[in-house]
Amino acid sequence: MTERQEQAAPDALLTRIGQVVMLHHGGDREEARERLLGLWAELGEDGDPLHRCTLAHYLADTQDDPSDELAWDLRALSAADELTDGRAPGDTGRQGASAVRAFYPSLHLNLAADYVKLGRSDAARTHLRRARGACAVLTDDGYGNGVRAAIGRLELRLDTADGTNGDGTPGGGTWGPPGQRS
Repeated sequence: MTERQEQAAPDALLTRIGQVVMLHHGGDREEARERLLGLWAELGEDGDPLHRCTLAHYLADTQDDPSDELAWDLRALSAADELTDGRAPGDTGRQGASAVRAFYPSLHLNLAADYVKLGRSDAARTHLRRARGACAVLTDDGYGNGVRAAIGRLELRLDTADGTNGDGTPGGGTWGPPGQRS
């Protein structure tokens, strides 16, 4: 009976992470970053991969420096890979792997956005392709549609910025203000 109650009980750490995320969404980025870092210290580098993935994913959103944001997003992806590679122990690993598969489009989208901020469009395109490829697991709901739309917006932004069609072929973009075109 106790085992069933433990399985049915919500994950306390994920609940705590969610509470801090609400704080961040409420506008207190600095406090959210400090609390998430405290949870990261509690969890440790070898903690449960689902927890590390979730924490790192949200910690990235609280960073001011794009390089720091990239580092946290890479940690999130690494932890997700541990789950989907089957390296996580027990039932939690199987359940976590299933949950993380739906997280991959967002993880790769965030990495693409990080690389855009850092001026690394080739790396950004690589992660956008991975994000688009991972979308098959998303359902046709608000989350899934939102992630797909965000991927499309970032693809368009990259295409517009470099004047290509996303495959390196020249696009219809123009450079410079209209009055300066020849």
